Amino acid sequence: MLACLPDGEIERFIDEDLPYGDLTTHLLGIGNQPGVITFATREETTLCCTEEAARVLEKCGCRVLALEPSGMCCVPGAVFLTATGPAQALHAGWKVALNLLEYASGIASRTARIVEAARASMPGIAVVTTRKSFPGTKKVAIKAVCAGGALPHRLGLSETVLVFKQHTAFLGGLDAFLKNVAGLRARAPENRIIVEADDADEALRIARAGVDVIQVDKLPPAALRQLVADIRSVDPAVKISAAGGINEGNVAQYAASGVDIIVLSSVYFGKPADIGVTIQPA
Repeated sequence: MLACLPDGEIERFIDEDLPYGDLTTHLLGIGNQPGVITFATREETTLCCTEEAARVLEKCGCRVLALEPSGMCCVPGAVFLTATGPAQALHAGWKVALNLLEYASGIASRTARIVEAARASMPGIAVVTTRKSFPGTKKVAIKAVCAGGALPHRLGLSETVLVFKQHTAFLGGLDAFLKNVAGLRARAPENRIIVEADDADEALRIARAGVDVIQVDKLPPAALRQLVADIRSVDPAVKISAAGGINEGNVAQYAASGVDIIVLSSVYFGKPADIGVTIQPA
C-alpha cells in the first residue's frame, strides 16, 4: 500500500489556499446549500493522491462517497472521487484537491508510461527516479513515482553511497578513490557502493575496482550497449545503471542496451493530468 501524507501536510495545503475563509462563497450567500462534487479523468490517467484529495475534502467539511485508490489506471471519463457537503465546504476543498490530483497524477502517469516502455524493451528492468523533485513536494512526488510503478533512486543523502567526480575531486581523483574502495566498504558494509562514470574509460576502471553499481551518465544508447558488454567481461556481477537525459521518448532504447537500472528525472517535469470537476446542488 502506498503511504499517505500526514495530516499536517494536508492542513498546510488547505491553509495556503484558504487562510481566512472563502470570500466569494460568503458574499453570494450559498455556503449552506448542499451539493455534490465529482472528479473524473479527461484522458488515460494513472491516479495518485486520491486519498489525500479525499482528506482535503473531509477536513473542509465534506463527506466522501466514492474513492478509487492511487495507482489505478483510469480510462477517459472515469469518475474516481465523489463527495457531498455544503457549498462552502465543496468550494473550500475543490482547487486544493484538484491541484494535488493533477500534479501527482501527472507524475504517476508519465512514470507508468515510461515503466511500460522500458519493460516492453527489457522485461524486469528497474526504473528509478532521482531526487530532483521540486523542493517541498518530495512526499507527493515519491508517492506518485511509486503509484506509476517505479521506485526512488535515492530518497536523500543520508541512506545511500553514490560517489560523483565532485567527491573524488577532494580525494586526488577517481583512480586515487578506487584504490580505497575496500576501505569504504569496510566502513559501510550494509550499503552498496555506487560510482558514476562520465565515459566508457572511467566505467571500465570503476568495474575493475569491485564496486556494486556503475552509473553511466549521458552516454548515447548505441555506445552504452557496447560498454555494457565490455563491463560484463570485466565483472559479470556488477550492476549497471544508465542516467542523464532519459525520458519517455528514448527510454526503450536505453533499456535495450542491456543495463540493469534506468535512472531518470524527467517524470517530474511535464503537464499535469487533465482532470475535470463538477460541483452541483444536491
